[in-house]
Amino acid sequence: MILPAPPSPILLLDLAAEHAALQPALDEALREVMHSGAFIQGPAVGQFATELGDYLGGAHVTPCANGTDALTLALLSLSLPARAEVIIPAFTYVATLEAAALLGLRPVLVDVLPNTFAIDPAAVEAAITPRTGAIMAVHLFGQCADLGALRAIAARTGVALIEDNAQAIGATFRFASGEVAFAGTVGEVGTTSFFPSKNLGALGDGGALFTRDSQRAALLQQLANHGQSQKYHHQHIGLNSRLDTMQAALLRVKLKHLPAATAGRQAVAARYDAALATIPGVRIPARDPRSTHVFHQYTITLPEAARRDELQHFLKRCGVPTMVYYPLPVHAQPAYAYLGYQAGQFPVAERLCGAVLSLPAHPLLTEEQQAYVISCLTSFSDTHS
Repeated sequence: MILPAPPSPILLLDLAAEHAALQPALDEALREVMHSGAFIQGPAVGQFATELGDYLGGAHVTPCANGTDALTLALLSLSLPARAEVIIPAFTYVATLEAAALLGLRPVLVDVLPNTFAIDPAAVEAAITPRTGAIMAVHLFGQCADLGALRAIAARTGVALIEDNAQAIGATFRFASGEVAFAGTVGEVGTTSFFPSKNLGALGDGGALFTRDSQRAALLQQLANHGQSQKYHHQHIGLNSRLDTMQAALLRVKLKHLPAATAGRQAVAARYDAALATIPGVRIPARDPRSTHVFHQYTITLPEAARRDELQHFLKRCGVPTMVYYPLPVHAQPAYAYLGYQAGQFPVAERLCGAVLSLPAHPLLTEEQQAYVISCLTSFSDTHS
């Protein structure tokens, strides 16, 4: 079979092009920091925190060094006893478990929903015990988990709700009451990552925590800075986890363009939806009508792992990059064997690891490039039906 060639090189994420469009503003932001000499806790850090908080509807924002630290700090702020249980979805990136494990807490895994891939509220409720200290809701791939059900469970049981919002910055959730809230601002604490590939990505590492509680915000700020209430006065055991001034300055520039970038991702997703919905064996991302979707990833599912792997290989030969998030469920990772989970305990998560495939869906993907990706998917379906 003679394979086609893409009209221009296709990337899973084109950060070089994204930054080229912003180059003058990024250069000016860097110059200002260089001239100030305030590389740690400079003015841009507080300015970025305020601007991001305004974007998120008035949340208090505490910048930190990375997304994993944000998760760790969120749990640390709860002052949970040793080996308290933290309920975590079995289909997530390992950092969600890692934060709990590093603090001497016990990750308790539950399965996810087969359509949205989000944590299953019924499984969460069944996993609550007197030892449960927190529920970690992961807003996977750009869409909110069921915050209505999870907030109700947390309130009813007195368990803290933490939101891992590394992949859904700017997404919103509409509650039955009509209330609309940004992802990451509903629970006690929300977290995010500014890893370069994220929808709001730094040019290095970074993270942040969100809360609507001013007292908790003050605590988080202390915990992220060695537990200091003032210089050389330490009220808590904390971390050295600060977003540096250069990254904050660059993120201020990129935050201004986040709504347009999100709209670009949504437009790409809409074109995929229209073209792929009728291709046999390809399931497009499910939408929860209560949540907006900011498409950190556009993730299709295939009926079985062999077909997924065959499609990924075919697309690679066509010059179309793809990625599997995630190829191995967290309970199957050797580092977490001590939790004692066995194969088959989380069937949805395990099936998804063999079924998911993320396509190029960045906001600078051209319609011509996307049409080529779609034609390759169609060709695969035609020859493998």
